[in-house]
Amino acid sequence: MSPRYDTLFYDGSCPLCAKEVETLRTLQRGNLIFADIHQQWSANADIPSHEALLRRLHMKTWTGEWVVGLPANVRAWSHTRFGFLFRPLLWPGIYPVARFIYERWADRRYEKKYACAIGT
Repeated sequence: MSPRYDTLFYDGSCPLCAKEVETLRTLQRGNLIFADIHQQWSANADIPSHEALLRRLHMKTWTGEWVVGLPANVRAWSHTRFGFLFRPLLWPGIYPVARFIYERWADRRYEKKYACAIGT
């Protein structure tokens, strides 16, 4: 049976993203691969556009499925011993609010071209 690795695509030029990835690298159990979208992205039918990768966190699971946004973040943290703290964000009563907050933050991050967004 082959190893089951998920790949997290992140914005390596974003200080907040880089800090979270640094923490995940330290805490993960070895089944999570990190791909800086500024170094790993190429025009490939199997990978979302560079803009899509900048707008939302993306993870490609070991089964080939794409997980995007808040669920990608929760799945990334599931590779650590702290995953249980993030799982409630996907519960039916919490998910709509958590997703709304995540998406508003992600949109603002992208549209305002913070130091971690495209064009800076």
